[in-house]
Amino acid sequence: MTREEVAAGLTEVVRRAVGAVIDPELRRPLAELDMVRGVSVDGATAHVEIALTIVGCPAAARIESEVRAAAASVPGVSVVELAVGVMSPDERRALTEKLRGGRPARQMPFGPGSLTRVIAVTSGKGGVGKSTVTANLAVALAERGLAVGLVDADVHGFSIPALLGLVDADGLPPSPTRIDDLMLPPVAHGVKTISIGMFLRRSTDGPLGAVAWRGPMLHRTIQQFLTDVYFGDLDVLLLDMPPGTGDVAISVGQLLPQADVLVVTTPQSAASDVAVRSGLVARQTGQRVIGVVENMAAMTLPDGTTLDLFGAGGGAQVAADLSQDGDEVRVLASIPLSTALRADGDDGAPVVLAHPHDPAAVAIAALAAELAAQPRGLAGKSLPFAPR
Repeated sequence: MTREEVAAGLTEVVRRAVGAVIDPELRRPLAELDMVRGVSVDGATAHVEIALTIVGCPAAARIESEVRAAAASVPGVSVVELAVGVMSPDERRALTEKLRGGRPARQMPFGPGSLTRVIAVTSGKGGVGKSTVTANLAVALAERGLAVGLVDADVHGFSIPALLGLVDADGLPPSPTRIDDLMLPPVAHGVKTISIGMFLRRSTDGPLGAVAWRGPMLHRTIQQFLTDVYFGDLDVLLLDMPPGTGDVAISVGQLLPQADVLVVTTPQSAASDVAVRSGLVARQTGQRVIGVVENMAAMTLPDGTTLDLFGAGGGAQVAADLSQDGDEVRVLASIPLSTALRADGDDGAPVVLAHPHDPAAVAIAALAAELAAQPRGLAGKSLPFAPR
């Protein structure tokens, strides 16, 4: 074999190794994204040229490090010379078209024909731990190997970034990376997440700014989260809904009429009575109530006794009230009061990861297992194959 043939073979091996590196934001190989511009090998030196999507790409350092490591891992390569450029506007345009898979811009990918299961987590009132349940449920589903997205639809009371630890050293949520008109959601614990908190900034050292929006702005925000954010292929998309039956609940019902609804309540009647209303409104828009989660249920104390701080029976009552016309609604989980659940939420560390043996974490993991095992309804959906 000639030197030229050896170099050509080595070049191809390096190209495959570099092309297999995964972009940490787009979660696809560089070769598939057309980010590898050139590869050549001269002796033991590999010359690699890649193109990042945008100037100041937040994943640049990681991509460069992994590309160098991939090229250096090829037997026969001892030196890697890496040149890093940026995609041209035409290249970015081609990339966004590829990511959409032929779908027009501003078109929502989670419509009735989508194979992604959409679950809206709702409650009748605030303070029942709905966001904490949603964040931990998303992480537990991702831990089971599912591709999970999470939309923080509680625009006025957003808390998902903090619960997932999606904050920088200053306590600010990271801004999504933009590729033209597409936004790439930050990822935490395998969950792709978007929240209005990622678009707000402090004017001083105080807290993030408040959102004082009414119906049309709220509708547009939710719509943009569903159309302009590139989640890629998801198994499950969770929506952390605001409490009550207001504008966002109506907008989500209009945009995602096929969504499943999970109702969160506490055991006390003051919460359970109101929780029923959120399920009823969801049904009015065509959504399906798949179950009830009772949070802050009785906890077992060290001496073996139980403390039912918020009473008992609220979850079962909500499930009974929402079961009608032969459509049975069950209590899918009863999550006990837990200091670990509260403390881990404050620390931005989901309890299902930080303390997986805590009773609350065990209950949430069991909920994730049940939801993951439920078959997705395919009636009326177009499948990506045709009979031969």
